[in-house]
Amino acid sequence: MEDRKDLFHRLQTQRPVPWEQLPDFALYMDQVLSYMDRQVIRFDDDDTLTAAMVNNYTKSGLVPRAEGKKYSREHLAYLTAICVLKRVMSTKDVDMVIREELRGDLTVQEGYAAFCQSLDSALNTVADQMLTRPEQDGAADAAIHFALLSYAAGLASDRYLSLLRAEKNAGQEAEAPNARKKKAEKKGG
Repeated sequence: MEDRKDLFHRLQTQRPVPWEQLPDFALYMDQVLSYMDRQVIRFDDDDTLTAAMVNNYTKSGLVPRAEGKKYSREHLAYLTAICVLKRVMSTKDVDMVIREELRGDLTVQEGYAAFCQSLDSALNTVADQMLTRPEQDGAADAAIHFALLSYAAGLASDRYLSLLRAEKNAGQEAEAPNARKKKAEKKGG
């Protein structure tokens, strides 16, 4: 019962800090890792962000390179989104949706604010669902209920990812003839 109350409380109250409250000074890796522990809801050490993970995200282009081993609020925003989304998406899909969200005029600050707003809504929805669950329901009933909600949300997410991939592929196919034409003109000219 105490674990249920703790989960409910954390779902209602624990949120990543808004952009304006992210540190406005550079952090070293150990400070980033410590800071990130407060940005996401965690119950054990299985999903702790590590330096190796940050380095891999940077090498793959998912996170911008550090500025002389120092990380800014932009890095913290990226890492917050990655730490949440990687629980339900592949890093390849996380990369695709972050790039798509930030395409155009949207700044990292605006993208982070939209992410935090969506996360807040999702956490509130689950907390509200917990309120509607009878207290006498066992852990197994609650686990099944929330697993089924996760399944349904996962179906929707997978479908949107498929649509996004199809859009990107169509855009790349449309650009391919132009790229070949420019390449041929370069060789001929």
